[in-house]
Amino acid sequence: MMKDYFGYQGKICVVTGASSGMGEATARMLVDLGAKVYAIDMNECKVEGITEFMQCNLAKKEEIDEVFKRIPEHIDSFFGVAGLSGSKTDYRTTFDCNYTANMYITLNYLKNRMSKGASIVFCTSTAGLEWKKFKREQNKVVHSKTWEEVQEVTKKLASSAPATFAYMYSKRCLSQFICEQSVEFAKIGIRMNNVLPASTDTGMKQEFQDMVGSEEGLIAQAGLAGRLATSEEMAGPMVFLNSDMASFVSGLDMVVDYTDTCLKVLGKKKNLEAVSATNPIICALAKKMLNKSAKNALNSGKE
Repeated sequence: MMKDYFGYQGKICVVTGASSGMGEATARMLVDLGAKVYAIDMNECKVEGITEFMQCNLAKKEEIDEVFKRIPEHIDSFFGVAGLSGSKTDYRTTFDCNYTANMYITLNYLKNRMSKGASIVFCTSTAGLEWKKFKREQNKVVHSKTWEEVQEVTKKLASSAPATFAYMYSKRCLSQFICEQSVEFAKIGIRMNNVLPASTDTGMKQEFQDMVGSEEGLIAQAGLAGRLATSEEMAGPMVFLNSDMASFVSGLDMVVDYTDTCLKVLGKKKNLEAVSATNPIICALAKKMLNKSAKNALNSGKE
């Protein structure tokens, strides 16, 4: 009989963003490995074999509370995969979905419903890689303990910065939060890790493509692969990190970018992410450029 090295058989696993892209690929892998999968998303999850699908807008605390009333009291593994780019949503919605929801779920539910041996993995982004350099501008968010506190300290940004900047800032904040909380959760025997994907071919591909200008621009952010990653290539590392195979791995930033970060470290590629995500001047310039780009696109469509 084949040994179950990953240890998912019969385990209670919760996956956010499970209806498409990396979240869907993660849910499908977990079902194949024998897990009981509770799928959370705004849109219906059509992965066969999941235990239950629960519709939820993760940018709304009340909806999260309702969903967790339906999830078993004991959770073995949590996969925080859901995210927004900011190209189709406002700053507040983007930031709350990407950061505030994960913070709230971690501190209010996972800490109480998990026991020794449980595991947590979040999907952030290589856009958040510079979190260590910008801790000063993230501390006020990361050290806020409630949903309301986070909204208060980001109120000014939400009204002045472009929504796409919420993507980078939320991913940086979440990466720092994971680092700090992995230490706290390790004290009670619960592992927590962070997967930082490079450009990936998901349902949000067009949104990111519009942000960088072309598909070639996206591919250029995938190191030396010469192509975009697939959703499965990002789901695999997440499933591994939350499995028994990674039982001594906690507090890890796993960068999945086919040497893109190495190229930057070696000075072979310019690091475009090494900018402030909250500086008023940078935010104002970015907003102006985005508005000009949108106006040009509109005029072009009328011709």
